[in-house]
Amino acid sequence: MQGSLDALSMALAERDLGTHDHSDRVGQLSLALGQACGLTSAELKQLALAARFHDIGKIGIPDRVLLKPGVLDAGERALMSEHCERGARIFLSTERQDAACIAAIIRGHHEAWDGSGYPDQLAGEAIPLLARIVRVADSYDAMISARPYQRPRAHAQVMHILQQERERKLDPAIFDHFTRLIAHHPWRSP
Repeated sequence: MQGSLDALSMALAERDLGTHDHSDRVGQLSLALGQACGLTSAELKQLALAARFHDIGKIGIPDRVLLKPGVLDAGERALMSEHCERGARIFLSTERQDAACIAAIIRGHHEAWDGSGYPDQLAGEAIPLLARIVRVADSYDAMISARPYQRPRAHAQVMHILQQERERKLDPAIFDHFTRLIAHHPWRSP
């Protein structure tokens, strides 16, 4: 089973090193956040895998969309949003005992607390807990990192944006844990 995970990781690195590195950072930050939220050791293992592979579905997104330096149009956004469903299908193919659970987390990492996310418009606690944790870590790292379409933002600016997304996109309790965690985390951006 580890071989299939290593192959997925290598495939993501070959496809887009920036997404691979982002996924590694989100994995580590999610794990720290999961510990701060008091998850069990089994939940932490699932969280680490789901966060590490949350963007594996981007393997199937064309370069013209994935690497576009500007704002995506409606059609491109729709195509990009497919990465959650694609990622869930890809992870299911590992045939791990926990593949369905981890695939559900991957599928749900862009759902929003208020139901405005995708792909299923889940809201509140209907969103898997571990997906809500990945959502916070993913949002933070995406904004502090250089992307084809944006420069990295400063920590204070990112935290201001995330505070505005609390109770809208982000689970408020998880965000509150994140706020305490990131204040002392070594990956906190300047």
